[in-house]
Amino acid sequence: MVTGSSGFVGLNLGPYLSSTTKWIITPFDRNNISFIGDQNFYDADYVVHLAGKAHDLKNVSNPDDYYQGNTELTKRLYDVFLKSNAKKFIFISSVKASADVVEGKLTESDVPAPQTHYGKSKLMAEEYIKSQPLPDGKSFYILRPCMIHGPGNKGNLNLLYKLISKGIPYPLAAFENKRSFLSVDNLCFVIRELLERDDIPSGIYNVADDEALSTNNLIKLIADASDRSPKLWKINPGLIRSLAKLGDILKLPLTTERLNKLTENYIVDNTKIRQALGKEFPVHARAGIIKTISSFQNPN
Repeated sequence: MVTGSSGFVGLNLGPYLSSTTKWIITPFDRNNISFIGDQNFYDADYVVHLAGKAHDLKNVSNPDDYYQGNTELTKRLYDVFLKSNAKKFIFISSVKASADVVEGKLTESDVPAPQTHYGKSKLMAEEYIKSQPLPDGKSFYILRPCMIHGPGNKGNLNLLYKLISKGIPYPLAAFENKRSFLSVDNLCFVIRELLERDDIPSGIYNVADDEALSTNNLIKLIADASDRSPKLWKINPGLIRSLAKLGDILKLPLTTERLNKLTENYIVDNTKIRQALGKEFPVHARAGIIKTISSFQNPN
């Protein structure tokens, strides 16, 4: 059973699993998820819980929406799972349940300190799952992905592509940073491995591509894919930060949060999941980015 099957990850996971297994996938989307009860788990062997309230970059959401969509819904689903015959519960959480700012590399052993309602609501769901006695024969996996991208994704990568493909210079090149990304293909690979195997212990796992990339690297990859020369402008960072604060007030495209998203260091350590799987991820970081960029060029 897959909740959130109509979302970005769900739309990629369904075809991915169908192409590599003979499982029957029962989807649940936002329209019927509130009716989930014991009967929905009757024939399910595994539950992949993707549904939830996504992080709102415009900060216009009601805080309670996060706790209802991420915490309470997960608690209800997990309670039913524990009473059912289903064997595995995979919850897609977020690295934001651990930290909004990363010093060095983010690992699973770091003490969580989320700052947003999104991150706090995800962490509360994680803590509930870990606090419940786990019956014999059952296991849970809490996956903390970093920024997921791939065909069909509409996020900061899409915004960068629109900027660069039009020949508009990138004005933030003076910021030196590195951040982790996650190809949706690699996330689907991890989920499939967890479903198929019984040798991976329950727990929390960060999920990220192997290589962290700077925003300047992304600009170059986008420019190359668009047959353009990258235009990287190194404008004084202090001036840029002042403009971003003005954007917060005037609701301009460049805001402090968006500036941080584009320029912050956010490196996620994926050692634990890689060691648990004992396999390399199928998609290299740069190859995954190029695939995503190509999907912007050919949306159909």
